[in-house]
Amino acid sequence: MNDLDEIDHRILRELSRDARQSNLALADRVGLSPSACLRRVQALERDGVIRSYRAVLDPEKLGIGFVAYVTVGLGTHTKAAQEAFERAVARAPAVRECHNITGTVEYLLRIETPDLAAYKHWHTDVLGTLPQVRAITTYVVMGSPKDDRA
Repeated sequence: MNDLDEIDHRILRELSRDARQSNLALADRVGLSPSACLRRVQALERDGVIRSYRAVLDPEKLGIGFVAYVTVGLGTHTKAAQEAFERAVARAPAVRECHNITGTVEYLLRIETPDLAAYKHWHTDVLGTLPQVRAITTYVVMGSPKDDRA
């Protein structure tokens, strides 16, 4: 689907806010009949605009008390080094996001652990032992006044 109109954008905003709402409620919120709304949602799913539905989890209730973004610079800039690093972080439960980025480093990670001590363990005994890693910089999240990730 190349051309999303205003109604498609309203549907996407509503589903981003609450993907569990009924089609009837969604149709009412975006100003469509239920059948027209369902057809549009199905088209957005079929065309890959909507890839999946997810639950928004409460980190505190999951025992996550420490969140940080970590930049990682690699020692070598080969495809093999990148693939090895990506395989390693894919196996690490503390890594909630991994992004290959441009700039002075190659990766930006979102790390979630129970506390600072658990992060220190992960930083030293997991990330710090990877042979591809040359530089690590940690940015501790002190608060998140806006977080629209699902």
